[in-house]
Amino acid sequence: MDNRSGTRILVIDDEKQIRRLLKVTLSEHDYEVEEAVDGREGINKVLYCKPDLIILDLGLPDLDGIEVVKKLREWSGTPIIIISVREQENDKIAALDAGADDYVTKPFGMGELLARIRAAMRHASGAGDEPVMNFDELAVDIAHRRVTVGEKEIKLTPTEYEILKNLAVCAGKVLTHKQLLRAVWGPAYQNDAQYLRVYVGQLRRKIEVDPSRPRHIITEPGVGYRLL
Repeated sequence: MDNRSGTRILVIDDEKQIRRLLKVTLSEHDYEVEEAVDGREGINKVLYCKPDLIILDLGLPDLDGIEVVKKLREWSGTPIIIISVREQENDKIAALDAGADDYVTKPFGMGELLARIRAAMRHASGAGDEPVMNFDELAVDIAHRRVTVGEKEIKLTPTEYEILKNLAVCAGKVLTHKQLLRAVWGPAYQNDAQYLRVYVGQLRRKIEVDPSRPRHIITEPGVGYRLL
C-alpha cells in the first residue's frame, strides 16, 4: 500500500468522469474517497467529513477554485492539491499563494498524482518538525544548522542555508518565488525572482551530485521550487 490505512481524500470537481477515475484509483491504493461537485458542497464536506487531503479543481460551476482555497485557509490547514486545465503560470502562482500545497495540470498521470499526495501527506504529518530531515544522501539538521551530503559536511552561506531550510521544512510542497523571497529576504524582495535564481544555482552546485540535473531542488517553471 502507498499510505496508512484510512486516509480520507475529498475530491472537489464538477466532472463526473474525473471524480470516478480518482475514486477508483485512490480506493485501489487504500484511500477513502469523498466527493463534491462544486465549491460550496466541498467546503461543507470539509467541515463534516474532516478529510486528510483535498483534491480541488479550479473550474467549478459556483465558486472559482482559488476562492475555495482562500475560504478554506481561513480555518483549515488540510493539504490542498489543485488539479486544473489552466496551464498559465499566473494561475499556478495565485493558487499556491492562496494556500494550495501543490498544482497538477490536467491531463495528469495517476503515478504523478499519487506521488504528490504522498509528499503532501508527509509534510502535513509534521516531517518538518524533525530536527534532522533526510532526503536520501542529503541531511538538513535544523537544530544545529548543519547540512551534510553523505558523510561530508557542506558549508553554506547564511542565505543559502535559509533557502534550503525553508524548502526542507516544507518538503514536497511547492514554494513560490514570492514565498521564498519573503521568507529569506523580507517583503522588499518578493518580486525579484532572478535574485533567488542565482542563489538556488549556487546551492545546487554544493548539494547536488549533478547540478544540471538536480534531484533535490526541483524547479516548477515560472512558479517556484520544491525539495524532494
